[in-house]
Amino acid sequence: MSDNRGERGNRAARGQAGRDGRAGAASGSWLTRPPKAPRLGRIAAYLALVVLGAVVGTAGSLVQAAWFPGGLVLALLASAGLFLGALRATATQLGAVCSAVGWLAAIVVLSTGRPEGDGVFAAGIGPLVYMLGGMAIAVMCATMSRLPQPGGGQGRLGG
Repeated sequence: MSDNRGERGNRAARGQAGRDGRAGAASGSWLTRPPKAPRLGRIAAYLALVVLGAVVGTAGSLVQAAWFPGGLVLALLASAGLFLGALRATATQLGAVCSAVGWLAAIVVLSTGRPEGDGVFAAGIGPLVYMLGGMAIAVMCATMSRLPQPGGGQGRLGG
């Protein structure tokens, strides 16, 4: 029992942090690793997804009210296509989140209305289903598991 604790203490004292046994290897959680510099193209893609989310949210708001109930289904399908497409295009959950943020911002702005009483969303079940259904789809797409990486093994873990 004392040998096991002694070995752990010796490894920590030697600084063997990684699997390869090199001293000073960067391992641990994402909080302890040095940050990577963000790529300009990736940042531009995420900003473009926020704008595209706002466009789809605005178009869906207009379509769902114009052609009820077919417009509601079309608007929800377009939102789902945006969120899932953003997830697949960026291969990260952040892509789906960025498009959902733009979509939600457009929905919130359009739902407030104007002081004169004019608003895009009418009273009824259609706008409510569009807002809640779209948010549910966004959460589902943002919490989907990551896509399989190329070159990954097909075997079980640990075997």
